[in-house]
Amino acid sequence: MNNFIYYNPTRLVFGKGTIARLSKLIPAGKRILVTFGGGSVRKNGVYDQVTKALEGHERFEFWGIEPNPSVETVREAVALGREKQVDFLLAVGGGSVIDGTKLIAAGLCYEGDPWEIVLKGQASAQLPFATVLTLPATGSEMNSGAVISRHETREKRAFYGTYPQFSILDPEVTYSLPKRQIACGLADTFVHVLEQYLTTTGQSRVMGRWAEGILHTVVEVAPRALSGEHDYDTMSDYMLSATLALNDMIRMGVTQDWATHMIGHELTALHGLTHGATLAIVACGTMRVLRDQKHGKLLQFGERIWGIADGTEEERIDRTIARTEEFFRSLGLSTRLSQEGIGEATIAEIERRFNAEGVAYGEAGNVTGAVARRILEACL
Repeated sequence: MNNFIYYNPTRLVFGKGTIARLSKLIPAGKRILVTFGGGSVRKNGVYDQVTKALEGHERFEFWGIEPNPSVETVREAVALGREKQVDFLLAVGGGSVIDGTKLIAAGLCYEGDPWEIVLKGQASAQLPFATVLTLPATGSEMNSGAVISRHETREKRAFYGTYPQFSILDPEVTYSLPKRQIACGLADTFVHVLEQYLTTTGQSRVMGRWAEGILHTVVEVAPRALSGEHDYDTMSDYMLSATLALNDMIRMGVTQDWATHMIGHELTALHGLTHGATLAIVACGTMRVLRDQKHGKLLQFGERIWGIADGTEEERIDRTIARTEEFFRSLGLSTRLSQEGIGEATIAEIERRFNAEGVAYGEAGNVTGAVARRILEACL
C-alpha cells in the first residue's frame, strides 16, 4: 500500500426530514445564495422544505445551473453573489448544481475569471457552502472535486480543493427522480468504484473489500431502485453508495485509473451526453483494450462480483467484460457509441485533444491519444 493522507471535513447529515435541520446547521446572520438547477425541486417539495427551513435567514436565489454546469452560467452567479455580498452558499440539487456551486464559491474569492481556477486545477480559497442532495450520482456532496464545461470552446475539465461544510441526504427526495436519471446515477456510482478498484492486485485488502461491497450493493439495489416502488431502504443504500464511491474512502494508498472518465468527459463536451451514460459506453472498452494490464484485477472482479470462476483465465475475462456490459444494458443505457450515433469523427477529435494536451491517463500512465482511440473503437 502506498503512503497517503486522508482528509474529509464534510459533515454528512443523512435521513428522513433532515432538510429541516438547515436552520440550525447554517450559522445565523449569513447572507445565503441558494443555487438551483432547472426547477424540479419545485415539483418534488424540496424547494418548499428548504424555504421553510431558511425562514429568518437572509437569502437570495440563483436558478439555471444546467446538467454539465458551464462556466458561462457560473460567471452570472458569481456576479449576483458579489452584488448581494453573500457569505454562504447552499447548493440544492444533484452533482451538476453542486459542482457549479463549488466554482461559484471559489470564484467569489478570486479576482479573475472562474475558468482560470478550472485551468489551474485547484481552488486557493472559497466561500463556505453546503448542499442538499437531490440526485445521487457524482459524490460531489462529500469530495473536493468538480467538473465544469466551457461551451465557448466545447471543453470539460475538473478542478479540486472545495469541500462542502455539510451535506444533507434525505433518500425520500429520490422518489420523484425519472428512471433515466436513476440509471445514469447507478452507472456513475459503479464506474467511480471501478476507476479506483480495477487497476492492479495486491495493494490493499481493505480497499478492495470496501470497493467490492459498494459494487455488490449497486448491483443488488439497481432493479428495485429502477422499479419506482419508493422503497426507503433501497434508495438509502443507493444514495449512500453514490457518496461512498467518491469521497476518497476507497482509494487510500492504492493506484487509480480515471481514463474512462476523461474519455467520457470529452463525449459530454462534444455531444452533451449525460455523464453516467458516457461511462456505461466507455468502461467496457477500457477493459477490452487494457485487459492484459488489468488481468489480475479483472479476474478478481469477475469472481467476486459476478461469480465467474470457471474456465480459462482469458475466458473468464471475456465473460466478466460481457457481464459488466449486460449490467449497464439492464439499466436501460447504451453500451456502444453507434447507439448514440457517434463515430469516427468524434474518435479522431478526442484523439487530437488528448495529443494536444500531451496527457497520459490510467494507473500506468499509458492512455494517450492513440490508446484513447483504441478504447473508443472498441466501443463502436
